[in-house]
Amino acid sequence: MTKVTASAFDDVQRETLRAIAAAMIPPCRESGLPGADDPAIIGDILASAGRDTAALVGVLDALHSAAGGNLDALRSAEHGSVLATFRAENPALAGVLELVIAQCYYRDDRVLLIIGMEPRPPFPKGYEIEEGDWSLLDPVRARGKIYRDADDGRAS
Repeated sequence: MTKVTASAFDDVQRETLRAIAAAMIPPCRESGLPGADDPAIIGDILASAGRDTAALVGVLDALHSAAGGNLDALRSAEHGSVLATFRAENPALAGVLELVIAQCYYRDDRVLLIIGMEPRPPFPKGYEIEEGDWSLLDPVRARGKIYRDADDGRAS
């Protein structure tokens, strides 16, 4: 993602993001996992928004407004909450928010170590993946070809 400065977000947007992140991924005391509202993770989210900065600013402003400025109303993702209602009514915007938060959370070295992954990029070493049930791809195969061959005779 393209890096942007955290200054693209004002203090209200930052605190709104912190409240939403806490609702999405709270800390887990048993395993020692930080919450997504951890200062380092929030800093990464703000600095990594990139092309999603404008959308993220819009989502944060809309959620702050929907909560009437009450950040405590954003600290729950349960059914009927401000976040759940927003997600149901604005799935594309909620998707931007969820993607940005989850992406930064799961690249935090502390999180990777606690969930048993080496904190490194996937390439060039790669990761071993346990072979699974290939029959899960049967519906995709049954759908048939949904693409056009590059050499089908049509002019480019």
